[in-house]
Amino acid sequence: MSEFPQSDRNKVRRLPQRGHYDKDTVYAIVDEALICHAGFVVDGQPFVIPTIHVRIGDTIYLHGAVANRMLSHLKAGNDVCLTMTLIDGIVFARSVFHHSMNYRSAVLFGKGRVIEGYDEKWKVFEALTEHIAKGRWNDARKPTEQETNITTIIAIDIESASAKIRIGPAKDDEEDYALPMWAGVMPVSMKFGEPKRDERLPETVSLPAYLKEYRR
Repeated sequence: MSEFPQSDRNKVRRLPQRGHYDKDTVYAIVDEALICHAGFVVDGQPFVIPTIHVRIGDTIYLHGAVANRMLSHLKAGNDVCLTMTLIDGIVFARSVFHHSMNYRSAVLFGKGRVIEGYDEKWKVFEALTEHIAKGRWNDARKPTEQETNITTIIAIDIESASAKIRIGPAKDDEEDYALPMWAGVMPVSMKFGEPKRDERLPETVSLPAYLKEYRR
């Protein structure tokens, strides 16, 4: 299946022309984002927690300490909603009402399940590390048995998802285009600065190429 079926759960209702349901579009946003927000409900109380994620195929993986409340809740098979948002520009319109942002966002739904196997945990550790910086897994110490055992990994098989994307200029009311007020788009991008060496790093250890050329 290359597209998520539209349903009451994932259908984009407000400005539906901005909605996308194909996996290529949804997963491109998921993979570019460094942080996702996980929404879930415990005893009637909603929570939204920022966390690191990684996608392998049609599954999202989250990780954390064994005592993590969110992961403890999700490993019981409870529902979760994941969101990722990338901001591409601030849209300045002639009217306050039509100010907006150019963005790419994804919303995913699924249920949690815990990963127990040592080999599968390591597969996720590697994917998470490579999601942050491609090439880092083979350039860092691997997790010890103790570190592996005290880490909970939750798999969320994606049951439903959609993306919503806005691009382009301001969309003012026709009568406002004659107003002498500046309008346009201020581009927004994530900028990565020059890596700063750890103060205890020996001078003999040089900056790896994957950090010199880091980008997303």
